[in-house]
Amino acid sequence: MADIQMKEKSGKKGLRRPKRRLGIRIDMTPMVDIAFLLLIFYMVTTIFAAPQAMEINLPPKQDDTTSAEQHKVKKSNLLNVWVEKNGDFYYQIGNELRSKSDMVVPWKIPADSIRDLFTRYNWDRPQLNTLFIIHPEAKYSKMVDLLDETEVVEALLRNNQEYVKAYLAANPKETAFSFRYALRKWDDKDNKTFAKIPGYSSGGGL
Repeated sequence: MADIQMKEKSGKKGLRRPKRRLGIRIDMTPMVDIAFLLLIFYMVTTIFAAPQAMEINLPPKQDDTTSAEQHKVKKSNLLNVWVEKNGDFYYQIGNELRSKSDMVVPWKIPADSIRDLFTRYNWDRPQLNTLFIIHPEAKYSKMVDLLDETEVVEALLRNNQEYVKAYLAANPKETAFSFRYALRKWDDKDNKTFAKIPGYSSGGGL
């Protein structure tokens, strides 16, 4: 609000009437109240940090009477991906060899090649299942990177009609393509598997 104050100029100049000057003073109190009300409103309604959550598609609940045969996966359709404790990625599928002189052991793969690996094997094997084995001392971010890559590959293959057609033909019980994967704890069996890799040292990689 504003107040208007009347001021008269002192002194006389003949018979002329002195001019009256207006003094204006603005009351800032209501504006301060409004500013605090707005501040409180934005503090109450604003989300300062959005919760970080990862969306994971869980398999449907199975009955206890489900046959164990339904859960069996051929070795040639199982892609194993390991994350060593130093953050390196390894993979193995079936008894695949790179040459006749090679051993059936996990192969090291760069992090930037994971997406191509998933895309290639899912394309060649419509019934592929991927198993992630994470070392307990590996960084959590490495697992997040793997799950992010599965989402990217799933989106790419779902938009490819040729692949979706082949996938549905190989999996008649399903109605859409889904990147099938599972997580498993690192155990002594994995330590023995990595001990067979020529030149591998625990924690130091190749």
